[in-house]
Amino acid sequence: MLNYTEYGEAADTPPLLIVHGLYGSGRNWGVIAKRLSDSRRTVTVDMRNHGNSPHHDSHSYADLAQDLAELIEHLGGPVDICGHSMGGKAVMMLALTRPDLLRRVVVADIAPVTYGHTQQMFIDAMRDVDLARVERRSDAEAQLAEAGVDRALQSFFTQSLDIPGKRWRLNLDALEAEMPQIIGWPEDVSGQFDGPTLFLSGGASDYVRPEHRAPIKALFPQARFAKIPDAGHWLHAEKPREFEAALRVFLNADLPQDPA
Repeated sequence: MLNYTEYGEAADTPPLLIVHGLYGSGRNWGVIAKRLSDSRRTVTVDMRNHGNSPHHDSHSYADLAQDLAELIEHLGGPVDICGHSMGGKAVMMLALTRPDLLRRVVVADIAPVTYGHTQQMFIDAMRDVDLARVERRSDAEAQLAEAGVDRALQSFFTQSLDIPGKRWRLNLDALEAEMPQIIGWPEDVSGQFDGPTLFLSGGASDYVRPEHRAPIKALFPQARFAKIPDAGHWLHAEKPREFEAALRVFLNADLPQDPA
């Protein structure tokens, strides 16, 4: 089963499961999860081939959705769920195949479409890091900088570095082989998720475009759309407080409020 971390205590509100994107881990979401756990049990997860979760040769969205379904059943679902980028696609696939496990869905800066960009250059950069010369994260960040990796992404990637073990906590071979599936979207997906769904995007990102609204609405009839101004694709890292506030408003919309 997937590795996960829990924050907060069980409450009257549904638990929230947070699903990271490509090259990430549950650890990336720790600060936001801790803050959101003031009102609900919040769970972060390491997806397969990431963090401390098992490694597999396959990395299809059907696989990722099944992994999440098993975890939610273990947690005693249903849950509210938020997924970013690759995690957002996994969450969409789960919503379409196991809607019984979900109450409200937040998809962060991704659409159910195939993208033309690849993330292979980052695999190449991580592979080029000489781990024998890495004694601390800053050593790896310096090597990534030499490879042309942006400063913010240097820090992000090295959170998946096992320094004592001299290895990446990423199955780079599987992620490279499965890259067409990761940037793609299955053509044979069908069904609808009729529950409340928020597509929350960065105002400076082009991942969710006007032409994507039709395919989104076909699969998620109740979809709502919102943007965080001046945020790019990594909207939760660039604007964490605004991201947190948007989640709270959407997830708590139909919950009973404490009397004043």
